Amino acid sequence: MFEQIQNEILNIKQKDPACKHCLSIWLYYPGFQAVLAHRLLHFLWKIDFGILNHVTHTLIRLFQYWVKIITNIEIHPAAKIGNNFFIDHGSGVVIGETTEIGDNVVIYQGVTLGGVSTKNEKRHPTLGNNIVVGAGAKVLGNITIGDYVQIGANSVVLKDVPSHSTVVGIPGRIVRLNGEVEDIIQNLDHHKTPDFIGASLELLTKKIEDLEKEIQDLKNTKSS
Repeated sequence: MFEQIQNEILNIKQKDPACKHCLSIWLYYPGFQAVLAHRLLHFLWKIDFGILNHVTHTLIRLFQYWVKIITNIEIHPAAKIGNNFFIDHGSGVVIGETTEIGDNVVIYQGVTLGGVSTKNEKRHPTLGNNIVVGAGAKVLGNITIGDYVQIGANSVVLKDVPSHSTVVGIPGRIVRLNGEVEDIIQNLDHHKTPDFIGASLELLTKKIEDLEKEIQDLKNTKSS
């Protein structure tokens, strides 16, 4: 447990250039505080207290509620989270009950890992390893996000995403990057997210210009 906490502190210090010393992570990094509390609550959540399960789960949820008030981050105690999980800024983050998160995942403020079903089943996403989820993104439903995936800010992801992909837009669309994603994840270079909407508009504009030119050529030929 202590080794895991130490590794997460080093992970945050490595990925956040604003972090000047480790003490600041303990004092005013709500993402670290929320994850630290979650690890304790998740450990208690898995213990079978027999006939007292209902009582202990209620107390755990109550403590989790106070953690949410303090950090503005809501993580259900049953959610499974891997090593080196970093919530940067963290305000407004929601992680649902059946969510599963792999190792070395970074998410930003306003992210929701939520469900689209009211049934008592696996209804939240499963995230692989080495993933970046941009600010405001929504990943919804029992879907799987592969390894080395980058999800652009404010994207809404409703379908499975293969490894080594980038997702942008509403609804999220997949853009292959031929192995370059690993470097993007490592360096958190969000500005390299492809603009497929801009590319589509540029293509349409070029088509319109070509058609207008053809029409003008036909008019010139007819008039001559």
